[in-house]
Amino acid sequence: MQIGVIGLGRMGGNIVRRLARHGHSCVVFDQNPDAIKAIADESTGAANLQGLIAKLKKPRVIWVMLPAGTITEETLMTLAGHMSKGDILIDGGNSFYKDDIRRGELLGKKGIHLVDAGTSGGVWGLERGYCLMIGGDKKAVEHLDPIFAALAPGPGEIPKTEGRKDRDPRVELGYLHCGPTGSGHFVKMIHNGIEYGLMQAYAEGFDILRHANSEALPENQRFNLDLADIAELWRRGSVISSWLLDLTSMALAEDPPLGGYSGFVEDSGEGRWTVQAAVEEAVPAEVLTAALYARFRSRQDHTFADKLLSAMRHKFGGHVEPKAKKTPPKVAERAKAKAKAGGKSRG
Repeated sequence: MQIGVIGLGRMGGNIVRRLARHGHSCVVFDQNPDAIKAIADESTGAANLQGLIAKLKKPRVIWVMLPAGTITEETLMTLAGHMSKGDILIDGGNSFYKDDIRRGELLGKKGIHLVDAGTSGGVWGLERGYCLMIGGDKKAVEHLDPIFAALAPGPGEIPKTEGRKDRDPRVELGYLHCGPTGSGHFVKMIHNGIEYGLMQAYAEGFDILRHANSEALPENQRFNLDLADIAELWRRGSVISSWLLDLTSMALAEDPPLGGYSGFVEDSGEGRWTVQAAVEEAVPAEVLTAALYARFRSRQDHTFADKLLSAMRHKFGGHVEPKAKKTPPKVAERAKAKAKAGGKSRG
């Protein structure tokens, strides 16, 4: 199947490579010419968006893999201005699901289908495959099935779940048509919100283990524990084993004190949207909300737990956190003096 792919970053380039391995023909574009050159053996490059569209046969299919926000909006609308009824646009980035609904309605008036594909797999997707959460018109999604099947992980060695006899078999391959436009990114949003909570739980647990030899404890209650070995142990037979724990074990084995990480933890935006959805639905989400706020706090006060969060984000997604900013000495001195004087900050 022929498909255009726009955005050849950490995930977009590997998506093209995986599709090429499965016999699909990819026409690609990126603002960075070097990104196009890097996959020249596996794709056909285009000089601009119009050039990419011109190289595609109708009905045209274009996968947009760009950061959520203005650039995705502008790209989708520019593409739509040169496309025809029956063509399909896929947004594989982490767009806000309400934006998908709005864009889908606009494009639908032109007869163009918008499919939102929440994509999980990070920098490992080329080999492991991508878990795909898909929203859009049923016929459009079915037309794209060869693409999704190629990108998905497949059944692997995961045992089948009892009681799934009459359910959608595609789920066992790693992709699901969740519902109408917007539903795919809604499911991916909650996925990432849960990810925040899981990561925070691991980070806090290992921080407690690390401080088990604290001088604040009675001497006979202190333990000098090897965190890398504990992480490796828990990977094997423990009920808290997971891919995140695999990555944690890897990070701790490579750099036990995690000195290469600042502890400044970014958030992609989806954690905020998850909490916002919980508020709109009046659903309590204490753990996910606390995990989001912990990331905000990490930008002011960096702990070992924060460094472990940074390590996990780097391992699964290639995310590089910014360097921690040190408080200027004079500002720090004034803050200490104010605290001693009992001064209060403005609310």
